[in-house]
Amino acid sequence: MDIKDNNPMIPELEREENLIAAARHIIKALGSNNNLTSDAKKILADLGSQLSSISIFNDKEEEEDLNEIENRFGVIHEKIMKWDEDQSMIWDLGPEEASDYMNAANEARELIEKMENLHLNKEDKEHELLLRAYSVLQSAMSRLEEEFRNLLIQNRQPFEPEYVSFRSIEEDAIDGNSMVSFGDESIEESLRRDSVSRASEELIIDLVHPDVLPDLRCIANLLFACNYVQECSHAYTIVRRDALDECLFILEMERLSIEDVLRMEWGALNSKVKRWIWAVKIFVRVYLASEKWLSDQIFEESGPVSIACFVDASKASVLQIMNFAEAITIGPRQPEKLFRILDMYEVLADLMPDIDALYSDEVGSYVKVECHEVLNRLGNCVTATFLEFGSAIASNASSTAFVGGGIHPLTKYVMNYLLILTDYNETLNLLLKDQEDEDSISLSPDMSPGTEEDSKSRGYPGRVSSMALHFRSLASILESNLEDKSMLYREVPLQHLFLMNNLHYMAEKVKGSELRRIYGDEWIRKRNSKFQRHARKYERASWSSILNLLKDDGIHVPGTNSISKGLLKEKLRTFYLAFEDVYRIQTAWHIPDVQLREDLRISTSLNVIQAYRTFVGRHNSHISDKYIKYTADDLENYLFDFFEGISKMVAKSS
Repeated sequence: MDIKDNNPMIPELEREENLIAAARHIIKALGSNNNLTSDAKKILADLGSQLSSISIFNDKEEEEDLNEIENRFGVIHEKIMKWDEDQSMIWDLGPEEASDYMNAANEARELIEKMENLHLNKEDKEHELLLRAYSVLQSAMSRLEEEFRNLLIQNRQPFEPEYVSFRSIEEDAIDGNSMVSFGDESIEESLRRDSVSRASEELIIDLVHPDVLPDLRCIANLLFACNYVQECSHAYTIVRRDALDECLFILEMERLSIEDVLRMEWGALNSKVKRWIWAVKIFVRVYLASEKWLSDQIFEESGPVSIACFVDASKASVLQIMNFAEAITIGPRQPEKLFRILDMYEVLADLMPDIDALYSDEVGSYVKVECHEVLNRLGNCVTATFLEFGSAIASNASSTAFVGGGIHPLTKYVMNYLLILTDYNETLNLLLKDQEDEDSISLSPDMSPGTEEDSKSRGYPGRVSSMALHFRSLASILESNLEDKSMLYREVPLQHLFLMNNLHYMAEKVKGSELRRIYGDEWIRKRNSKFQRHARKYERASWSSILNLLKDDGIHVPGTNSISKGLLKEKLRTFYLAFEDVYRIQTAWHIPDVQLREDLRISTSLNVIQAYRTFVGRHNSHISDKYIKYTADDLENYLFDFFEGISKMVAKSS
């Protein structure tokens, strides 16, 4: 760059010289006019004398100044040009050398300003000195630009996020558990939400050693004073852009294309998402905040330049981070991804005030707008994935019955899935409300929120939230699916036992967790009523026909009121065979909940043992002890083997 081209004073000096020359020309032209009055001739004579005085005075002053300038220029030239061939860095040699060079460069700038004030003509020999001064200053500026760049690079502080002293920021633990799919037996242990700290505050760290900040600031100010703003800004931006790239590398934020992300298996992608959630907070709240502070410190006397340098240096890195989040929103809507997407949404939403503040000016508006758009896409992805979860429940078909009639893995998965989602209550309510307005949900009687009094009695508002409406809808979809699965059992009692187990699990899961706030006590009461109804239906289907054997029908001698011992014996034998068959089958059935298992055993025992004792006692005189295969206590003990999930046998009747 030629410094002459950038000096705004040169055109002004040339205009002054041209003006004086024009005035002399006018005086000369008018003086040759014989028609002028005596007054006009006198005015022209006075003006000519004044111009001559100015010229004589200026000539003497300029002659003295030029001698001084030539001497000063010689010293400046020697100080600056001696480094032209020296490849070593001036600032590496110590503060004295650096100070001498800065002073020489600044003197060159001041000298040029003084020479320009002398109104030199291009024909004057002194004008050549001015051109030489421009050349020397240009060499100094190039050298200072190089020193500026080197200081930034050599004094860059290492960034180690794991060892940052977080005086006002909390690190978030990264849970190693991965999400599971329908049918996983360890759902309750595996479905666990990573904590997302909201106590984080901005933390400034030293990205460049603080001792060199005054030097960097002085160099920048001098470059700016000499109209080298663009060169200085460019040098700064390139160095800091590389530093930001290195920061992302340290944070293990790979540069992945959307195609790379879409090709990844969920296991590998899940790890990268968790890393993103952790890293983006550090990058924005620590690194970007520190980057902005550094730019402000160096370019503090030029605010617009500071902002432009920060934006130019950081925008590529920010957009790289946003590109990964955008890629996640494009992938398939799989339910196991929902928690990670919600975490990404909440983290980015939490960081948006920071991003808005960092890119508040017009020059950074593009970055800010892009971040807001990615946040909106994440929100839409959350809603779509949540709705897809309902479709996944409805379409979860089984070709075989679940062994033992216990709690189906689908039931565990759905209820634990919903329980985890309660941690995202505010976010889900916000995102689902728009969806609810677009697609209003029809509530069946089972999905109703209960009375307002029911809500108020628990201290909750009567109005049902968007999240509650959707959760109740999902529970109804699950119940419908369980009804279909129950029909896979050939035994009617096992159909009811299966539904009893699963409805009881749903009710207990809601009752003992945050889900109660969403579903309400009325919903729990209805589920309790449902599973108790299925328990009664199980008892009737299992024992009605067997208990009928303990009635007096068919034990009398035809045509008389006399009891036939043979018929009585056969009735008892048939009862024992039926009991043994039920024992063999139903000991293999399973009720996982201990209390529910005990309750059903007791209820069954009361009915069966009472009927058996009554029958044997009524016909004690007609039945020999040898035909009594089991006492009432024996049968009661056998009944307490039921529903353990392990098939057992009892002795065969003779």
